[in-house]
Amino acid sequence: MTQIAALVAVVAALAFGVIWIAIRIEHEQYRAVRRAELLLAGDLLAPTLELRTPFAERVLQPLVNRVLRWLGNLSPKTNLERLRRDLLIAGSPLGLSPLDFLGLCLLTALAGTALVAGLLLRSGAALPRLIPIAAAGALLSYQLPRFFLHRRMAQRRKAMTLALPDALDMLTVCVDAGLGLESAFLRIAQGWDHALAREFHRVVMEIGVGASWREAMQNLVYRTDVPDLSSLVAVLLQADQLGFSISDTLHAQAEQLRVRRRQRAQELARAAPLKMLFPMVFFIMPATLAVILGPALPAIVETLALR
Repeated sequence: MTQIAALVAVVAALAFGVIWIAIRIEHEQYRAVRRAELLLAGDLLAPTLELRTPFAERVLQPLVNRVLRWLGNLSPKTNLERLRRDLLIAGSPLGLSPLDFLGLCLLTALAGTALVAGLLLRSGAALPRLIPIAAAGALLSYQLPRFFLHRRMAQRRKAMTLALPDALDMLTVCVDAGLGLESAFLRIAQGWDHALAREFHRVVMEIGVGASWREAMQNLVYRTDVPDLSSLVAVLLQADQLGFSISDTLHAQAEQLRVRRRQRAQELARAAPLKMLFPMVFFIMPATLAVILGPALPAIVETLALR
């Protein structure tokens, strides 16, 4: 019995030792992975860096993102790819993902419905009238973030369209000076601070992490959706494939873009008188007539009354 008890004790000790070693190995692996993550995040150099961040950024923003993502999961996902591209074209406002944006739309719809229903209930409106008005308020509130998104897309497209001729002139000068196209992109990104320069910098970063030049340029077109930039990228890709001179291609494209910019400015100048017509008719002319005819109006009325 003593030998059996000793054997059981030895086996139990070995089993305990094996389990303890396995736990230690797993714990060390977890510590190594965590240390690598902290090292990449830079937290080992400043352990209190996370605590120094604002409360809203550290606590409220992740909570809001979690709620928006949960609400976004309730929405149909058929248009997620299109919405993802719209967010890229708009410059990823507030770092929102498609699910975050859909959650924001649902959240604004709920808030709009509650606001409209509360105002109608406070005014004493009947229930048959309350339901359609609340539904209309929910629909308008749901479309409100999309309106701002499309406006942001249009503003960013316009900004890149206006910046492209100058950027292309800078590319031409850099290439003529002996720089490669990637170095010219990086030079523009370092010297300027606008949407197009940031997109050029992203192209260089994508090439740096292993993407081919063609893929990076196609991604640029996908993210921007600017017709002039798409034409430029198509011409550059074709020139690279056929072996044409990049410098000559850039010179030709720069000349065309300067002509397009001049034509666009002339078109806006011709449209200005038509746009000024409505404010003049509805605002300026009534005020002018009031100033001119106002003092004489009592005498005219008195004259007409005497007759």
